[in-house]
Amino acid sequence: MRLLRRGKPASSLDLLAVGLGNPGPRYEATRHNVGFMVVDELARRHSSSFRSKFSGDLGQVRLGELRVALLKPMTYMNESGRSVGVAVRFFKLDPAGLLIVHDDVDLDVGRLQARIGGGLAGHKGLRSIVSQLGTQEFLRLRIGVGRPERGDSRPISDFVLSPFTPQTDVQAITSRAADAVETMAREGLEAAQQRYNESG
Repeated sequence: MRLLRRGKPASSLDLLAVGLGNPGPRYEATRHNVGFMVVDELARRHSSSFRSKFSGDLGQVRLGELRVALLKPMTYMNESGRSVGVAVRFFKLDPAGLLIVHDDVDLDVGRLQARIGGGLAGHKGLRSIVSQLGTQEFLRLRIGVGRPERGDSRPISDFVLSPFTPQTDVQAITSRAADAVETMAREGLEAAQQRYNESG
């Protein structure tokens, strides 16, 4: 197991994978909800169902011997930390066992970046989580959703709350991101970076 933490009380989990998004049909297919989409794909692959817990939807899957929890905060994006903070404390996780899957306007559509720590880039979901945990040093999977094209005067806040373009293969993006989450759980961050982070 690559995610065992030293010097801490043993958690009942190997990884808590949190997909960020907003609840309700209005937001289902929007760029801001790509984190939800990835967690839903992981649940589908492993025949997991969700139940209401931690002000969110919680599922659990097995990846071989690894126990992974899936969480979708139902607090709306700006309050994601309320759900994540309770779950982290319940499972006695340190930040190395927490993975946040979220949209990122600074990456091209479909591009992935696995990392630990880093800035918040104005992402209010991340900001809420950091304020609850008191640290930015947790795992992240950034999923590129791009920025408004030239001539599109929408503010970023409106752009991320709009659907992907019809030409975008959203299923391919979420499937590849789910692969990256599984790699991070099974083989660790560096393996995921080598396989899924794109340079340039």
